[in-house]
Amino acid sequence: MKNMMSAFSSNLFIHLIICLLFMASCQPKTEEQATAEKNGEANKSTLEPLTSETVVEVLTTFEKENPDSLILISTRHGDIKLRLYKETPLHRANFVRLTKAGFYDQGEFYRVVKGFAVQGGDSDNRTMKQGPYKIPQEFNPKYIHKRGALAMARYGDERNPDKESSSHNFYIVQGEPRTLQELRAYEAKHNMQYTPAQIELYTTIGGEPALDQEYTVFGEVIEGMDVVDKISDEPVDGQKWPITIVPHKIKTLNN
Repeated sequence: MKNMMSAFSSNLFIHLIICLLFMASCQPKTEEQATAEKNGEANKSTLEPLTSETVVEVLTTFEKENPDSLILISTRHGDIKLRLYKETPLHRANFVRLTKAGFYDQGEFYRVVKGFAVQGGDSDNRTMKQGPYKIPQEFNPKYIHKRGALAMARYGDERNPDKESSSHNFYIVQGEPRTLQELRAYEAKHNMQYTPAQIELYTTIGGEPALDQEYTVFGEVIEGMDVVDKISDEPVDGQKWPITIVPHKIKTLNN
């Protein structure tokens, strides 16, 4: 039993390291945007740039006027259909706002960790700017990092003690089935308790419980997980960037 527990602890530690390495790349490029502004680069977007001071007010107003909750992400591998959660109103409004402005049509799936997650929303070729803001976290115990979960990336260090989300970088979870023993360890780590239904999800379809209560989950894939799996099969370089670009186009389906 002692050897079994040692092996489990070792595997859990290794998985946590993988999670941290992946999420270290989940940082919005606010420093680059600030540098561009200092250098006098023109804002080529018709999208009103947001700031930390205006983000909540603008998104709250936008959320009331834009009830969209169905999203379609088109890629060269096919389409991914997602449903956004109304219980995470700021994140839903932000995603819909950027989508309707065409911001995400200049993005790509730029980081891929097979079996873990695919990350999109950014691109070195983007001309549209959204402003140097973060979104207040909207953790909800109902929504976990199951396979197919849609969540926002964020800074993960001392610069972000409130775990605020990136303005635009998102990821879709792949993940693998977890054991009950692993889930109990994550419950203790995150001071939470999974419901029987959530345990069933994690032990059957899988996911990434290490990310729960760390990143805001605000939607889920309802069609097209096979497309996510195809993206995850893309050959990548040493930084987990796909060798061949995987651009995406995103639109709302409600109206």
